[in-house]
Amino acid sequence: MTQTIVRLTPLAEVLALIEAEVKPVAPCERDTAAAVSCVPAADVIAPARPSRIIALNDGWALCSEETHGASGYAPALLSTAPERIETGQAMPPGCDCVAPVDVVRMSGAQAEALAEIGPGEGVLPAGGDHDGEAPLARVGERLTQLQAAAFAALGIAKIPVRKPRMVVACVHDDPILAASADAIATEAAHHGAAIKRAAHPDSALATKDTDAIAVIGGTGTGRNDVSAEALARAGRLAMHGIALAPGETTGFGFVTDRPVLLLPGRLDAAIATWLMLGRPLLDRLAGATAPSVRPQTLTLVRKVTSTVGLTEVVPVRRNGSGAEPLASRYWPLSAIARADGYLVISPESEGASAGSVVQVWPWP
Repeated sequence: MTQTIVRLTPLAEVLALIEAEVKPVAPCERDTAAAVSCVPAADVIAPARPSRIIALNDGWALCSEETHGASGYAPALLSTAPERIETGQAMPPGCDCVAPVDVVRMSGAQAEALAEIGPGEGVLPAGGDHDGEAPLARVGERLTQLQAAAFAALGIAKIPVRKPRMVVACVHDDPILAASADAIATEAAHHGAAIKRAAHPDSALATKDTDAIAVIGGTGTGRNDVSAEALARAGRLAMHGIALAPGETTGFGFVTDRPVLLLPGRLDAAIATWLMLGRPLLDRLAGATAPSVRPQTLTLVRKVTSTVGLTEVVPVRRNGSGAEPLASRYWPLSAIARADGYLVISPESEGASAGSVVQVWPWP
């Protein structure tokens, strides 16, 4: 029996179902470097640093008051021979600035300052790196590479995060399906997921140690398309057919409480489905409170027409402050290769005219 699509479910309904039934995964602890792109399960905090005033530069540790008015023509005699200090060292008692090496002239046990050095110059006060009070990152916000570097420098070795585990499978051996699976697996990993590949959809649907499942292909009404039927047998097929262009044959459901995304076998449809449903699904599993990517405001250089009732994803190429649409409904492989962003046409709209201000999201 051929699987059929009875209704194209509005995209908003699918997103609402994800919001209602998909829960964030349990936290796990990860090394700071391995937590990049993951979502913290708790605010990231650390003790104040430094605990006392330290040198920011190499030079001489001085009391700034003793350099008042000093110049090369009128050196200021220092009360004691100053101590040489290096970056990161704790400042000696009574010293509140660091003078460059060539600013102090030594003559036996006598020392002179050749320039005035202001208080706090060349030093980092106690708590200057971190006051020990404000969170360094908040729960729900994805961690960046530079945040992880700052955490490591502050001595934070591990962070509790939510890292969804996703299994990706193709319905059969095919270069287009394989390209789709590779792109989606790479994109998901980039956004903090732990990816496992399965050789066949049946094994993917039967996987226990996973939080989500993505199956590529077999979602249409062809004689050999059975992905929707397989999900219905293994669990619950919540929706088959989504008002998304490209991506109308997309399916979504659950095996027990694990969400399953059935992506069309066409590369453009698989990408569009991932952008509109895969990313939000991962964000939900990770407990993210903000989208994993943010749009850029640009001007459309050529009009785009769309069908009312369908959410349409349009690949674009950015050029300065403009966005050039590259395809509509079907994306040629050349358009996918040239695109560096995409815009979304709402189902209430017939498109967008040239000169319209649009939100362009980053391409995977």
